[in-house]
Amino acid sequence: MPIKYIPPTPVDLATLKDELQLTGKQMADLAWLAGDQHWRKYTNPNPDNQRPMSAQMLFVMMAQLELDSATIERVLNRMRKAGATITLDAQ
Repeated sequence: MPIKYIPPTPVDLATLKDELQLTGKQMADLAWLAGDQHWRKYTNPNPDNQRPMSAQMLFVMMAQLELDSATIERVLNRMRKAGATITLDAQ
């Protein structure tokens, strides 16, 4: 299903972080990023250092916020069935 996608702005992502009352590390975890330094690349207000967030990354974040754990696990199992190795850290 093709989509037309315009990523959220750094301000949009910073606002989301504030609304969720999460730390940069927690937002990085939500986006499956290696660390909060990577999250900051998406919220950097300097246009020369901004990184647009991919639709896939935003989808992962929103899925974790909106879907129940059984549905997320079902999707992860489908990914594993396709050959991926996925282990989520217990939080």
